[in-house]
Amino acid sequence: MDILVQTLRKEGFLALYKGMASPLLGIAGVNSLLFASYGISRRLISPFPQLSLKETALAGSMAGAANAILASPVEMFKVRMQGQYGAATDKRLREVVRDMWKQWGFRQGIMRGYWITVIREIPAYAGFYTAFEFSKREFAKTYGPQLPVWALLASGSTGGIAYWLACYPLDVVKSRIQLRPIPPTGTPVQYIVNELKAIVAESGPSGLLRGLSPSLLRSIPSAAATFAAFEITRGSVFADDATSINLTVLRRTPA
Repeated sequence: MDILVQTLRKEGFLALYKGMASPLLGIAGVNSLLFASYGISRRLISPFPQLSLKETALAGSMAGAANAILASPVEMFKVRMQGQYGAATDKRLREVVRDMWKQWGFRQGIMRGYWITVIREIPAYAGFYTAFEFSKREFAKTYGPQLPVWALLASGSTGGIAYWLACYPLDVVKSRIQLRPIPPTGTPVQYIVNELKAIVAESGPSGLLRGLSPSLLRSIPSAAATFAAFEITRGSVFADDATSINLTVLRRTPA
């Protein structure tokens, strides 16, 4: 709460939206890749439409690993935009992108933090999809397969909460790596372990959970809306496809 008050006092209301441009521009691609990867992963794991929760977790983890290719740069630019504190020298998104590319190139600039993002996304999306499917199946026991929108929203919110509970310490490490003024050195395992040790040395184990509460609060409406929109859209598309197939069959059936 103190951070919220200080931000409003020093930088104004619009500072609460700092760093929004990067996810706003990238969210369509990130979510498209995520759900497409999840669908492909489901088909690779099982030919049957209903996966067990363990299979759902595996499909989610595979989708998360694939999703990191877009999620990493989107989040890196968001973190670097949010790491500015209202000074006259603050940069716009295009300037941050230009400087990272000019100074460090693609691998150490644009894709900085890629491997820690992969490591984070694997448990995160295992929890994300498993919690959603579990909640949805529990609601289906009472309301049947055609769930009301509020049940989809509630199921989505549990997925968002599970996402952060499954990966938050890794997200703290990722943000620190991506916010560093210079690229990390050593192998991904080495610099990730070094960053973990540095956080614990500075703030104790609780430092790995700093900021968890706002992330959980943010995830509830975000994941709820994402899952509900996906399920409603998918249901509408499948319904349209089924109608088209039925009409085609009727046209081809002799009187």
